[in-house]
Amino acid sequence: MSAHVTAEIAGQPDCWRRAAALAGRLADRLPRPGERVAVVGCGTSYLMARSYAALRESLGAGETDAFPASEPTPLGRGYDRIVALTRSGTTTEVVDLLAAAAGRRPTLVLTGVPGSPAARLADRVVDLSFADERSVVQTRFATTALQLLRAGLGVDLAPSVADAELALYEPLPPAWERRSQFTFLGTGWTVGIADEAALKLRETARAWTESYPAMEYRHGPISVSDRAGLVWCVGPVPAGLREEVESTGALFTADAVDPVAALVRAQRLAVALADRRGLNPDRPRNVSRSVILAGAFRPTAADAARILRA
Repeated sequence: MSAHVTAEIAGQPDCWRRAAALAGRLADRLPRPGERVAVVGCGTSYLMARSYAALRESLGAGETDAFPASEPTPLGRGYDRIVALTRSGTTTEVVDLLAAAAGRRPTLVLTGVPGSPAARLADRVVDLSFADERSVVQTRFATTALQLLRAGLGVDLAPSVADAELALYEPLPPAWERRSQFTFLGTGWTVGIADEAALKLRETARAWTESYPAMEYRHGPISVSDRAGLVWCVGPVPAGLREEVESTGALFTADAVDPVAALVRAQRLAVALADRRGLNPDRPRNVSRSVILAGAFRPTAADAARILRA
């Protein structure tokens, strides 16, 4: 039942290699050191924007903020550039923001559909159509966009690619699939990764998932953890966290792999849970490839053909 999303998850290492090579050729399009940047997106793309923003600042590359594309805040601040992540290039909030930014702020779009409305509105475009997807849920497009932006910051993606191949090869622990509640934790730029892991399980398998900054989990959310739960820390594990989680009876896990590669393992868990529950992870309930609001932009026939080619 999961033919598309399973293949797309498995294709991520190759997509990331292409992103690393592409970043080297697109240095003039990506944010430059010292630029003040706003990064926007919706859903999964917004969570990737948050991860990139936190990572860019932590590396000293420049002030970087992430916003849902539905928020007009970036237009009222003195950013040097607005970067938008949008797989389909048709999501209403992204298109509206780019239209409003035209002539006011330089814009860059990373998209899987280079001929889309968002791409036509942007000053510069990064074509990630090689990472586009047939499944509704985002996996390889989102991670490839983030990896390209990481490479643009000078991050060597080779270890991440190797870790992703390991995450695809190693069997998932059977105990994970028997859990009924899942909490993902992160620190710094991996908070966005933790949020995305939780979203993947929620939208794909209708699982009870939560996500928090690792230290904030201790301030109340830990009360939900018990023997039915899995608590998964993405990235560095704060001192004492494992012991606190295990005292609740929950199963604790932390990946030693690159955080984006850890997300690959979470994607696989989401599909496994969906299959176990008789759900189709390619077509999750109430979720569509692109959210187009009433009274807003409507795709042309050509746009629709590109969007719905699955």
